[in-house]
Amino acid sequence: MVRAFALLLLTLLSVPLRAEVLSTPSGSVQVEPMVQGLDTPWAVGIMPDGSFLVTERDGELLHVSDGKAKKVRGVPKVAANGQGGLLDVTIARDFTQSREIFLTFSKPQRGGAGTALAVARLSESGDRLTNLRVLFEAVPGGSGGRHFGSRVVEANDGTLFVTIGDRGDRPQAQETSNPIGSVIRVNRDGTVPANNPFVGKPDVRPEIWSYGHRNPQGAGLDAQGRLWTAEHGARGGDEVNLIQPGRNYGWPIISYGRHYSGKKIGEGTFKDGLEQPKFYWDPSIAPSGLLVYSGKLWPQWAGDILVGSLKFDFIARLAGSPLTEVEKIEGSATERVRDIVEAPDGAIWFISVGQGAVYRMTPG
Repeated sequence: MVRAFALLLLTLLSVPLRAEVLSTPSGSVQVEPMVQGLDTPWAVGIMPDGSFLVTERDGELLHVSDGKAKKVRGVPKVAANGQGGLLDVTIARDFTQSREIFLTFSKPQRGGAGTALAVARLSESGDRLTNLRVLFEAVPGGSGGRHFGSRVVEANDGTLFVTIGDRGDRPQAQETSNPIGSVIRVNRDGTVPANNPFVGKPDVRPEIWSYGHRNPQGAGLDAQGRLWTAEHGARGGDEVNLIQPGRNYGWPIISYGRHYSGKKIGEGTFKDGLEQPKFYWDPSIAPSGLLVYSGKLWPQWAGDILVGSLKFDFIARLAGSPLTEVEKIEGSATERVRDIVEAPDGAIWFISVGQGAVYRMTPG
């Protein structure tokens, strides 16, 4: 009854209200709510017909169409504990033909949970998932509720990248015998691509594309098809990384942050053989959600990287070489930004956890 009332309220609140105009260094932008009343939203996926899917961390998937939100049935069971639950959603590039979507979630395991990737078909009515299959599961996972990572990105060749955090067990990020603290790459049927960097190497999980990651909660492709991630540091040391196959990104051997206790992390900020971030924040902004922008509506932003801040309530725009934070987009709508994606028309959509809403941003 409580959930039914919440969904009714969600439907009543889902009609967009008056847009907010935000002033930024590169001009004003207009921000309008596309759906409100959400409970800990985590990700948004926009479909070709303009409707969209939103995940809520407690395990609900919502389909929003024509200003109305409805619950989607057939979602996998999740371990909704701490940072775990139903996490990312990505619409397959061939959705018009396949109607397939990709989900990441914390999958219950004996003694805990592990980051998992699933694919399913969305019914024509948009209220049911069918033919749900788990394509990958991080085994073993962990007993805590931290650092699931959990973005899924469809590469230009149709393979799937999934980010996986260290689950709060720092040394595991350097252990390639398991996928903890890594970016993995699998085919759309869950098999391992033959050109993954560790295929055929003993005692290494062949799904691993890169490793040495703490908690990458933002991921996106640039125009060249390269994968970028935004990763949570500890106390300082949040990173933006350009992901290359087979590389070690250093956690917890090197970092630009410190432990929450104030103690030094590992061996400092540099070590031969370990990758450097393309950009880092100190103090931490708690980055979640990353978009490399096409330039459709803001031509001057083409190739720039947008990253949401959970801690300081803004969207950072990074540009140039070396990468630099050139502006912050902030207002009441940018309270705890969790996800950020580009719509087919070039509009920028983002999730505000603090507002419990999905917003659409266009030039003001």
